[in-house]
Amino acid sequence: MLKDVSVQERPLFQKVLSTFVLTLLIATVGLYIGQFVPTALMLPLAVAEVVMLIAAFWLRRKSRVGYAFVYAFAAISGITTYPIVSYYVSMSGANVVLQAFGSTFGIFLVMAVIGSKMKKDLSFLSSFLLVAVLSMLFVSLFGLFTGGLTSGSLMALSVIGTIVFSLYVLYDFNQMKRMQITEADVPLLALSLYLDFINLFINLLRFFGILGSDD
Repeated sequence: MLKDVSVQERPLFQKVLSTFVLTLLIATVGLYIGQFVPTALMLPLAVAEVVMLIAAFWLRRKSRVGYAFVYAFAAISGITTYPIVSYYVSMSGANVVLQAFGSTFGIFLVMAVIGSKMKKDLSFLSSFLLVAVLSMLFVSLFGLFTGGLTSGSLMALSVIGTIVFSLYVLYDFNQMKRMQITEADVPLLALSLYLDFINLFINLLRFFGILGSDD
């Protein structure tokens, strides 16, 4: 009986991964479009992105997060990521983006494989990771309203963020392999993996960007 369930779930697990890849591609298109979007629109788009993210977590228990929602979120996320990428390119050169993307891809792949193969249930990490993300958000907002953070503080925040979102990749793949995935779960799971990837990328981009600017 367990074997039958595994065979049934494997296509859905693969569908989560293919949806995740498509989401990344859409975000990349959004990143390209971002260079043509007026600066005045970036803040409203960023607010819309946050609202959509909050809505996704409110709706997840009712399985109402659909593919259109996820793809729209990825497009907006790509657009709002452009100013960040552009800033570090101007500071440290285009090579910093390649370094960050390559490192993100490598870490994501390694953590995904380990999480999928690990026998231990990592559900105990859920609360710790949530508290860590909220703490980083609080520190970032505090720095924003108090005149910004020093380069040393940003570097520390980037290192912590890299560790936290690497663990999120490990956690998400570990939980996906243990849960009974349904068709309704696919969009939200793909969105979770996308958030892991993009946050890991941004933290690594900031890390390499600060290193490059100090050279």
